[in-house]
Amino acid sequence: MTTGQEVKNIVLVHGGFVDGSGWQGVYDQLVPDGYRVFVVQNATLSLADDVATTRQVLDGLDGPAVLVGHSYGGAVITEAGTHPNVAALAYIAAFAPDKGESVNTLIADPPPGAPVPPILPPQDGFLFLDREKFAASFAADVPEKLAAFMADSQVPWGVEALGGAVTDPAWRTRPSWYLVATDDRMIPPPAQRIMSERAGATVTETAGSHAVYVSDPAAVAAVIARAATAVSGR
Repeated sequence: MTTGQEVKNIVLVHGGFVDGSGWQGVYDQLVPDGYRVFVVQNATLSLADDVATTRQVLDGLDGPAVLVGHSYGGAVITEAGTHPNVAALAYIAAFAPDKGESVNTLIADPPPGAPVPPILPPQDGFLFLDREKFAASFAADVPEKLAAFMADSQVPWGVEALGGAVTDPAWRTRPSWYLVATDDRMIPPPAQRIMSERAGATVTETAGSHAVYVSDPAAVAAVIARAATAVSGR
């Protein structure tokens, strides 16, 4: 599938517990190569709201884009990615739900022996990770001071967002790329491989934690650039 025109727009969607600022390293890799990069700041209160916010960004583009999601952001791009300005999807250690699935359904039956993310019990409808265990589970390969900052600047993740079900998975009609983080302790790598295979994605694997987009932005940007090049009309 090609778009008939060069794809130079990139839209980055963050996951749960964090905001869009974590994409800065990837942004800094892509912009010098001529890409116009947009970072969506989702509130992560509900899937429907986050999809609407993402589609607002897509509405404002002057051409096709690669829509990129990390973690829960994968559910957002799966639902928002049917937008006419989306030429391709890129999943970065992300959930890739099928129709009727949510993050909740995808994490309900973890593989035997898989690490259990240190998610604290809900408080007033919101989730946090245990700050003392955040680095080990989410950002084990991120510099210690930065991992501590990420733990202390967590964005509350709405329980309703986890329960939001996908209605029309975009990977059924859009080509997709997937980066598996082989040291991920939030989404087990075997689950990432299953989701990426089901989506028919072009898969790259790299050693990295769940925060691979922070720790290895060059590897992440390379996957995104390959997606953009593949769907450009050249």
